[in-house]
Amino acid sequence: MLVYIFRRILLSGGVLLILLALVFCVFRLIPGDPALLMLGKNPSAESLSALRGKFGLDQPLPIQFVKWLDQALHGDLGSSRIGNQSVVSLITQKFALTLELTTLAMVIGCGIGFPLGVLSALKRDTPLDVAARVASLLGFSIPNYWLAILLVILFSLQLGWLPVAGYISPFDDLGQHLRYLVLPALTLGLPIAAEQMRFVRASMLEVMRQDYIRTAWAKGLGSRTIVLKHALKNALIPFVTVVGLQCGYMLGGSVIIEQIFSWPGIGWLTYQSITFRDYAVVQGTVLLGAVGFLSINLLVDIGYVWLNHRVRLEE
Repeated sequence: MLVYIFRRILLSGGVLLILLALVFCVFRLIPGDPALLMLGKNPSAESLSALRGKFGLDQPLPIQFVKWLDQALHGDLGSSRIGNQSVVSLITQKFALTLELTTLAMVIGCGIGFPLGVLSALKRDTPLDVAARVASLLGFSIPNYWLAILLVILFSLQLGWLPVAGYISPFDDLGQHLRYLVLPALTLGLPIAAEQMRFVRASMLEVMRQDYIRTAWAKGLGSRTIVLKHALKNALIPFVTVVGLQCGYMLGGSVIIEQIFSWPGIGWLTYQSITFRDYAVVQGTVLLGAVGFLSINLLVDIGYVWLNHRVRLEE
């Protein structure tokens, strides 16, 4: 196990290095000068030269990348060119908000999708199963931004229960903070529930057809024992994969949803940084998203062995 984890960490480090190098180079090939964006119209040649020298923009790309990578390994991701704030502190603040949104969205998704998938498999071809499959298909088909609009129309404009968009610190007003959190969490959580429902249903149907399940029925075991003790644990493997991928995606920042609801998380920060070509912040958010995604994938692979001891890791 330890050898496997070590090899996976080395492989993930190589993938991370290649990804960061690609983002670093491609982003700087976009036409336009970030120094001009910062100084405004008609800056002097001296001020442009000084600003480029301050941020290292006058150096070759390989040298810029090596210097940034060396600083990142020492915990220094530079400073934002817009607010002159440390990238680490800025990302930490925004990541906390994205983590809060992701957690609630996953609670909604798992709370709806998992039990509905199990019930749909156990009640196959019943009205409950048909309704669950139709709802899942709709959840897959509706784009996130359109679902966000529908939820805003229903809960904000028609019913008046929730605010349209915005953010209030929980230290200022916890109740209002949670009200602003509900709509973006629902927008992310409902498609997650649809995807999880389909995976859990398909996995449960596959497991329920196995010989050991037929043997358990033949031995006269109760349905609860068969489902909970024998079938459900083995059916969890695809579910764990889906949850891991969904968590990795959302922790990297749900750019569209955070923009629609003005939720100032990592996705909102990434969009703003790309708009103003704030290189240091973009690289920091990419680094955070990549590390989070690779770490979650490693945890998912380890979870396979815990859920099903027939899965063996090559060492």
